[in-house]
Amino acid sequence: MKAIPALKNDVPMVRHFVIPGTLELGELKTEVIRKSIHFLIALSPSMAAINWSFTVLLLMMGTLLYTYMEMARLSGIHIPYISSLTNMASRSRDRGHFVLGPVTLGIGSSLALLLYPSPAASIGIYALAFGDGFASLVGKVFGRIRPAFLLGKSIEGSMACFIAVFFISYQVSYNYPLALLAAVSATVVEALPLDDYDNLAIPLVVGLVVQLAGLQ
Repeated sequence: MKAIPALKNDVPMVRHFVIPGTLELGELKTEVIRKSIHFLIALSPSMAAINWSFTVLLLMMGTLLYTYMEMARLSGIHIPYISSLTNMASRSRDRGHFVLGPVTLGIGSSLALLLYPSPAASIGIYALAFGDGFASLVGKVFGRIRPAFLLGKSIEGSMACFIAVFFISYQVSYNYPLALLAAVSATVVEALPLDDYDNLAIPLVVGLVVQLAGLQ
């Protein structure tokens, strides 16, 4: 008796739910947690307007405290809630390694407040929070067009960054050319392959561009 050959159109069982743009549901959950933390840094300009010294001190102390807890986690010491949150927010490349993102996020925001006057610092921090945040989420979920010159980033993510930074910059400055300049500079820096160090580069570059453009 001859064996019946397998049908040519047999399809392997799909094991993971995949979001359009090839992002698995687990990866999307991780990215949402990461960027929720990212968005929280947008509170610092409002806090600085109330008490600048306290805000800078809080950012620095928070960064140092996170560094200590992350080193403890890597040493096998479980810190309730914090260790679990860090694990949930860790990308696959971060597993078993120091998760650097919150450190560069805190340092980048602190430096923007220390180096630039209030409006320029605010735009730089908002560019970090919303420009980089939406670029990552939109790029991972909907990013399909990835030209070589973007070095792995997507057109969709870069457009999300541009729109978010332009909108928030205009809300702060009410100056279209300035908002355009801030949006272009944020989009260019976000597209660079800087990994977690874009948390440093975006607020510093955008803040500097805005300050040099004349917003005092």
